[in-house]
Amino acid sequence: MPEHAASVPLGPHAERSPGLSVRWRLTLSYVALVAIAGAVLLGVVALWLLRYVPDGAVYSTDPLAGGSWAPNRTDLIRAFVPAATWALLALIALSVLGGWLLAGRVLRPLAIMADTARAVGEGELSARMALPGRDDEFRRLSDVFDGMLDRIQADLERERRFAANASHELRTPLAITRALLDVAQAEPDPDVPQLLERLRTANERAIALTEALLLLARLDARPPQQVEVDLSLAAEGAIELLHEVAAAHDVRIDAVGDPVFVRGDAALLDQLALNLVQNALVHNLPSGGSATVRTVSLGGRGALVVENTGERLDPDLVATLVEPFQRGSGRAREGGHGGSGLGLAIAGSIVDVLDGSLVLTARPEGGLRVEASFPLA
Repeated sequence: MPEHAASVPLGPHAERSPGLSVRWRLTLSYVALVAIAGAVLLGVVALWLLRYVPDGAVYSTDPLAGGSWAPNRTDLIRAFVPAATWALLALIALSVLGGWLLAGRVLRPLAIMADTARAVGEGELSARMALPGRDDEFRRLSDVFDGMLDRIQADLERERRFAANASHELRTPLAITRALLDVAQAEPDPDVPQLLERLRTANERAIALTEALLLLARLDARPPQQVEVDLSLAAEGAIELLHEVAAAHDVRIDAVGDPVFVRGDAALLDQLALNLVQNALVHNLPSGGSATVRTVSLGGRGALVVENTGERLDPDLVATLVEPFQRGSGRAREGGHGGSGLGLAIAGSIVDVLDGSLVLTARPEGGLRVEASFPLA
């Protein structure tokens, strides 16, 4: 760049030339309006005096001298102009004061909005406008802005919790791998096949967790295109894929229901059904458990309902199971696969992006009932 070239700041933080404030501009607008209206009114009065008041129609009497005289139109105009000028100047001065006060009152909500936005920009995400008063344009804008801040704060808090939990969960298989390598290094003659098997198990857990995290990230980044999908086919596909898992966990699966067509994404609904059925199989009784998969139509919505036997669950705990890395205490069978804690979290994200609803209910006799519903196609 040549030495004489001046750098011009770009972007939203570029330097701006100073100008009148909005309050002064509104005030001057009020003054101009009042001045024009006053001048027009006084001009109309002067025109009326000049054209429609005949000479000699107005008499002036001197009470001391006892005489009287009749001024002509020119005399009336000369007497009227100074008084009208002073009246107009007084009206302008009053409009300046009144316009300044009225503009300040009208712009007060904008000042509150600016202070709130500045506080949020400095990191105080709990700041809200909460404008009092009746419904108007400013109050509606304030409510929309406060609602946006609520969503942003909730998303940020969820992302922070997710990042902390993900770091903790990913650290576990890595720590196991390091411990296995340290033990093998310390032993003079390690059991290589056993070491490789344990390393493979830890690596598979890390891979499964990473894939689940990537799926959650993709769900948040790009909403899917919704088409007509049969929920019963998604349920049947999940049962077929998890048939061996059910046999290994000694869980009987019952599938009932007719075809139910909803608006959604086929791949995501297949993943949803797979997660819900796998969750029902893994978190079940130690032996002789059962799981039921149903597809039903309920009040204009299609639902996939998965119920399973198991330990009795605290309703307060059930409400947290859709959070990432949450596992029900006592739900994972001993010595079995406890899962990464992301199955129901992924199911909840899938339901959110498909405009559905996910309801988890603790069964009185033990186990869990999960209902995922979507608008019918």
